[in-house]
Amino acid sequence: MSGSSDDLFDYIVEKLANFVAEEEQRFHHPADRQRELGFTFSFPVMQTSINTGTIIRWTKGFSIDDAVGQDVVAELTKALKRKGVEMRVAALVNDTIGTLAGGRYTNKDVAVAVILGTGTNAAYVERAQAIPKWHGPLPQSGEMVINMEWGNFRCSHLPLTEYDHSLDIESLNPGEQIFEKLTSGMYLGEILRRVLLRLAEEASFFGDEVPPKLKSPMILRTPDMSAMHQDASSDLRVVGSKLKDIFEISNSSLKTRRVVVELCNIIATRGARLAAAGILGVLKKMGRDTLQEDGEKTVIAMDGGLYEHYTEYRECLESTLNELLGEETAKSIQVEHSNDGSGIGAALLAASNSSFLRERSL
Repeated sequence: MSGSSDDLFDYIVEKLANFVAEEEQRFHHPADRQRELGFTFSFPVMQTSINTGTIIRWTKGFSIDDAVGQDVVAELTKALKRKGVEMRVAALVNDTIGTLAGGRYTNKDVAVAVILGTGTNAAYVERAQAIPKWHGPLPQSGEMVINMEWGNFRCSHLPLTEYDHSLDIESLNPGEQIFEKLTSGMYLGEILRRVLLRLAEEASFFGDEVPPKLKSPMILRTPDMSAMHQDASSDLRVVGSKLKDIFEISNSSLKTRRVVVELCNIIATRGARLAAAGILGVLKKMGRDTLQEDGEKTVIAMDGGLYEHYTEYRECLESTLNELLGEETAKSIQVEHSNDGSGIGAALLAASNSSFLRERSL
């Protein structure tokens, strides 16, 4: 997904204008008030205030070079003016921060937010005194929120295979977002395709000829992998249908389909267990990986299509986290699905930084 900065932000504003036009029929906005916006931006940003921040790099298959180093809010504001949309960005919010804010608004025990969708990231509440990079005045609460950008985590202990290495090398951002490439929805289906291609080339898995479409990168989406993984029919007809529709592989045997399901299980299990290990690392950093003497609960707000829709992945992640924590400690850790938490949180943060709110206080 490549193009220019103007193309991207013009597209966003066009969709925003359509939404506003539809909502205007239901909610009549005062004519003398400028609309305000909470802008969820799910890419790494060096944020300098609540509504300014420069783009550090693109992830999740995006590559828009002329936007890197630019203020994302300024770019959106220019597009708003080009399209004649009267609106002010009141808050720039990473999706994990939005999920954390939205979750915390309704449940004071929410202390961690994790996104598992096309990409992955996490945020948590940290003691301000425990942040070496912070040199400003301490907040009254004594706490600050950390956007981890954990999708970019890598270390020698990650279980990288030849399929992961080749996927990374051929990606738009080689050497970056390694943890994301092992765990998130954009890449799981592609890992499966690469394994199936190797089987076809070296073991004639689908017959004497290698199906041409099996050589097409990113053709197998993770929702299709999930559908095959969840196929409970006796003849695995969903698996057969997906192989035919996506790769034009007809007449696959039941034995072949069973192998495909097992591969789905292996790849999804690895991703889910790594994600659970990441969550445990956050809990350890917070000192929440052991039973709390005061009985305090820790709630983890989860969002993202991968977590929401891939049942086996979600169940494996949650069971692994319980396994790592131990039975007693696991009772004090609660995982909650925060549907559209990032959008709700961005709206709440925008409302808290509204210019109209400041006007009323004067």
